[in-house]
Amino acid sequence: MTEQQESGTGRLYGVGLGPGDPELVTVKSARLIGEADVVAYHSARHGRSIARSIAAPYFKDGVVEEKLVYPITVETTDHPGGYRGALDDFYEEAAARLAAHLDAGLTVVVLAEGDPFFYGSYQHMHKRLAHRYPTEVVPGVTSVSAAAARLGRPLCEAEETLTIIPGTLPEEELTARLAAADSAVVMKLGRTFPAVRSAFERSGRLAEASYVERATMAGERTGALADIDPESVPYFAVAVLPSRLGSGAPEPVYDGPGEVVVVGTGPAGPLWLTAEVRGQLATATDLVGYTTYLDRVPVRAGQVRHGSDNKVESERAEFALDLASRGRKVVVVSSGDPGVFAMATAVLEVACEERYREIPVRICPGMTAAHAAASRAGAPLGHDYAVVSLSDRLKPWSVVAERLRAAAAADLVLALYNPGSKSRTTQVGSAKELLLGIRAADTPVVVARDVGGPTERVRTVRLGELDPAEVDMRTILLIGSSQTQAVARGADGAEVVWTPRRYPED
Repeated sequence: MTEQQESGTGRLYGVGLGPGDPELVTVKSARLIGEADVVAYHSARHGRSIARSIAAPYFKDGVVEEKLVYPITVETTDHPGGYRGALDDFYEEAAARLAAHLDAGLTVVVLAEGDPFFYGSYQHMHKRLAHRYPTEVVPGVTSVSAAAARLGRPLCEAEETLTIIPGTLPEEELTARLAAADSAVVMKLGRTFPAVRSAFERSGRLAEASYVERATMAGERTGALADIDPESVPYFAVAVLPSRLGSGAPEPVYDGPGEVVVVGTGPAGPLWLTAEVRGQLATATDLVGYTTYLDRVPVRAGQVRHGSDNKVESERAEFALDLASRGRKVVVVSSGDPGVFAMATAVLEVACEERYREIPVRICPGMTAAHAAASRAGAPLGHDYAVVSLSDRLKPWSVVAERLRAAAAADLVLALYNPGSKSRTTQVGSAKELLLGIRAADTPVVVARDVGGPTERVRTVRLGELDPAEVDMRTILLIGSSQTQAVARGADGAEVVWTPRRYPED
């Protein structure tokens, strides 16, 4: 009798078996299986267990086998708790069976395909038993690693990140995750395959994707994901987006004349990027934009970057369209939203010329500077508002003044872009003087500089106190209406600014 059996407390092991080949079971896992008093494994109702077939060569004679047979897999059930209730009851019953062996002082090994803590059924036993008995989890080679090995393609290189996605997610979510991923593996195919394939196609990643079925096992199959018959896909299959860096990664293929995609990267930094924009940036052959904005985009092998000054928008647009006419996928990079005082208008203006009209142009939105600044201050844009650029480079100041006057008279909150620069130093002062003729001196003004950036500063002043000298090109001003409130809250007395959604009746 062992010391554990004498004490009445057995030991629980969650043992990873690897992807399927018995030779990929680790030395430690094989030893523990061979020493176990009880080996437990899950199976479907047909009774066959992939886990058992992998581990069987390591069983000792006379080992007790606990077959944990799922009451259901994907079918419907009349259990009062539904599918989840039926499984919860099953896991409780299975844990009780294993606990009886552990209470008798026996060593119990629960087999797990792949790794026990990677989408493994063992986790349900661990949650119910690990706090009650001495427990050890032994890692195993995952199907993700096996798939990459069988494809002969690295998953990640350099600064790339790997995204693991269950195919059971809604198609929209799958599409967003794939669009934003450097490399990715989608698990749990089978019945989910049509939606997964559609998500790859919608995210523009289908041509890059590979398929691996039963990696390292009998019946293994690999191929291009686009070529796989949905009716032939089992649950034990994965879709793989390998590393784009080297290793024979295919070049993007574009039909027709190429395309131009104008994207907004938000006010600053990767936290403000949408999944759609991440995907477009990742799949571009060429990036075109103001150098300062291009510097925010990670460098990718094989991509060509075309930076330029911020005063050549038409030339930049024409250059992008010329590249697209030669079969390139060109992403034009703007900060904020590309349709708000940014590159979308410049690109479309040139794209409407006769020679470029057949080239596809798409716009991908981004977080605007006004909305980002408003979120930092509270909700100053909670009611009607107007957006006005104070720059008089492309329109006369008389037009700017007329629009400010009209918006102020209509009692709209104002979001003022491009308020000043080294060569434009009078606009903020002129706007302040004009607005004080219509709006009260104690009107809240949000002064937001470098929102989302390393030197971010957001504060609230009153219109009469606004100092034009503190405003530069990286600043946006949000000027409240007659209804906008600025209220001190919290222990530090910081002001929160908000504009009510209800407007008083006449």
